[in-house]
Amino acid sequence: MQLAAHHPPDRNFKYWIIAPAVFLLLAVGLFPLIYSLVVSFMRIDMMDTDTSFAGLYNYKQLFKDARLWQSLLHTLIITAVALPLELILGLAMAYLFLERMPGRQIFVSLLVLPTIISPIVAGATWRLLLDNQYGPINQILGWFAGQRVNLLWTINPHLVYPAIIFCEIWQWTPFMFLILLAALSNVDKSQTEAAEIDGASFLRTFRYIVLPAIWPVMAIAILIRGLDLFRIFDIIWALTMGGPGTMTETISIYTYNQGFKQFETSYTAAIAFLVIAILTVVVTWAIRRMGLAK
Repeated sequence: MQLAAHHPPDRNFKYWIIAPAVFLLLAVGLFPLIYSLVVSFMRIDMMDTDTSFAGLYNYKQLFKDARLWQSLLHTLIITAVALPLELILGLAMAYLFLERMPGRQIFVSLLVLPTIISPIVAGATWRLLLDNQYGPINQILGWFAGQRVNLLWTINPHLVYPAIIFCEIWQWTPFMFLILLAALSNVDKSQTEAAEIDGASFLRTFRYIVLPAIWPVMAIAILIRGLDLFRIFDIIWALTMGGPGTMTETISIYTYNQGFKQFETSYTAAIAFLVIAILTVVVTWAIRRMGLAK
């Protein structure tokens, strides 16, 4: 019997195997991006569907839009305040639960609960809790003050930002806590114990031993939360819908209003690409600054 000729394996077979998955990812992710870029050079809105080439008209309008830059400033303020607080509180909680204690796993599970709640549900819940007439927050404050407290948390311009930042910290500090707890658990204890024996203070030990060990993980956590805060939408929409007026309108809320309320389709696409450009620059700088790029 004549044996069949042996054919060498096709070297391109592995590429044929992954080609459908790559094509699907490109179709789902890249096509909307390219389509939005094309639309941003048109003048499509609620009243007109002019698909002719409009040049840089929409991009020129961006620099004249004071409300856009105010919304960007609001986003940066929330990020600049909430991110350091979440990092510090998460690190403090991680240190607290680093040592073995009775019921440690139960407490950690309870602390993580806010993170698994949908942000829109969390925002709606806090809106009820902060309600002036029926919310328990003002009632509890009234017990301590000895008189009725009327604090309009979601309306008063002086209170609305503290309310938003508090809700954001409440929900996402456990995220930082979990990541930093895992990082601290992997720090070489022999080095920290040797530093203690040598009389090094806690801050000195943290700066020269603990921080270099956990920095790669901490940097990733900061980057993830920073990007998440930059696109914050749900919790503010549930609490204030960008109010009072446009005082708490973030870039995501402004983009939503332009696209789905004003139906400025082409202008909204231009805003989206402005945000993409800003985030690309910031993330590239942060990765290099944090030493994550090898």
